[in-house]
Amino acid sequence: MDATSDPRPPLDADRLPAGVEILAEASSTNAVLADRARSGALEGTVVVAEHQTAGRGRLDRTWETPPRAALTFSVLLRPNLPASAWPWIPLLTGYAVQAALADRLPAIALKWPNDVLVEERKLGGILVERIETPTGPAAVVGIGINVSQSLDELPVALATSLALELPQAPDRTEVLAQLLGSIDGLLPLLEDTIALRAAYADACSTLGREVEVELPGGVQVRGTAMDVDGEGRLVVAGPAGETVVGAGDVVHVRPDSLT
Repeated sequence: MDATSDPRPPLDADRLPAGVEILAEASSTNAVLADRARSGALEGTVVVAEHQTAGRGRLDRTWETPPRAALTFSVLLRPNLPASAWPWIPLLTGYAVQAALADRLPAIALKWPNDVLVEERKLGGILVERIETPTGPAAVVGIGINVSQSLDELPVALATSLALELPQAPDRTEVLAQLLGSIDGLLPLLEDTIALRAAYADACSTLGREVEVELPGGVQVRGTAMDVDGEGRLVVAGPAGETVVGAGDVVHVRPDSLT
């Protein structure tokens, strides 16, 4: 089968920015790029895996995608930011993904803090890890976007892919170039969190929703997601008052499950 008839062709390095490393297979692009960062890799270095065998998400969840069916990649940032601004990095990344894909998918939205949704179906996710390196802290920004998976290839029932949401699966190389361009173009917003907060809130479908949040340690909070505060934390109003959530697993409560 020639490349033009391959339903899942390889990425085309010639159409991607300089500094993008394409691997045939990797357990986790975040782990690979973390090693590169400790060895002195420059900001903007990107590692992409055609087949990621042990992708990592929040709470140490792992998954595997079929070869060439998704975009699984990590971007290295070396931000000159105070520690209080680092929680904005995953939110900025989510906003950049949403902005890059909104023309194709008008219904695309963000679930705080790290999921990309089409309506309530998960299209992708983000995992940012802080890495200590000899030249200072670095952020390894991992992104996974489902591209051509069929329903039976997706890890959970409420997941989706670009192929399922569009008339046909788009060119992965084109989508990756758009995502990288969007991240690069929007990075200056990390220096203007007032503007970033407003932009993120417009794209975040969690706000205004009834949510259940499982906090570290197993404590659960239920209420209405009211806002994202100046430090990127989710503000949830419940019967006992407001809870400010810096980290937690958020579930959007369906209207028919409200009591």
